[in-house]
Amino acid sequence: MVEHLNRQRVLNMLEVFYSGDIEGALARCSDDINFVANAPVDFLPHLGHRRGKAEVREMWQIVHARYSGMRYEVPIIVAEGDKVAANIRVFFRKSSNSRIVQFDIAAFYTLRDGRITQIREIMDSFDLVQQVLERDIAAALNEGKPDKS
Repeated sequence: MVEHLNRQRVLNMLEVFYSGDIEGALARCSDDINFVANAPVDFLPHLGHRRGKAEVREMWQIVHARYSGMRYEVPIIVAEGDKVAANIRVFFRKSSNSRIVQFDIAAFYTLRDGRITQIREIMDSFDLVQQVLERDIAAALNEGKPDKS
């Protein structure tokens, strides 16, 4: 029974967040929310590790400012006790030029007393950085390297 409730709580938070209601999403989190996204902060400085609602709010505001539109799909979500795991496919429209950035996130949530206390996100940051910078990083890294053939 608790698994079904926690699964729905996470889905509700995602719906509210992606609709643009940051305060509504934060209302579903504990005051001591702990957010971790494995991402290169040199390119995506708003990600990384955030503690507490104020830091998470600031990060989410930056995300919503950089992207004029967001949508998401959750093809897989699994709940067990106070833990929920979701595979999230996101589509962000860049505010600067309306290009779409799409990537998958493996998101892991921990809940306490009906509120989300921890969010851990794992993504293919190499692919994400290429899309955000709009350049082929692998090709740039290989420029000037001798041909092995």
